[in-house]
Amino acid sequence: MSTTPDLGWVKSSYSNNGGSACVEWAPAHARTTGTVPVRDSKTPGGPVLMVSTTAFAGLVTLARRDEGTSL
Repeated sequence: MSTTPDLGWVKSSYSNNGGSACVEWAPAHARTTGTVPVRDSKTPGGPVLMVSTTAFAGLVTLARRDEGTSL
């Protein structure tokens, strides 16, 4: 049984179809609170990372970079 509240989780479009990189976020919660919950969909009862909308925008920018770019 999951202890993570149902926040209207949506799988990220950057998650791959193979199921090995499944990231979910809760856009409705983000719109109402300004805080974006992020979790691993393979572990729905696991920890939730709560980030500001600015930090989340940075994560999206990072995800959009070419795979060959190193940090």
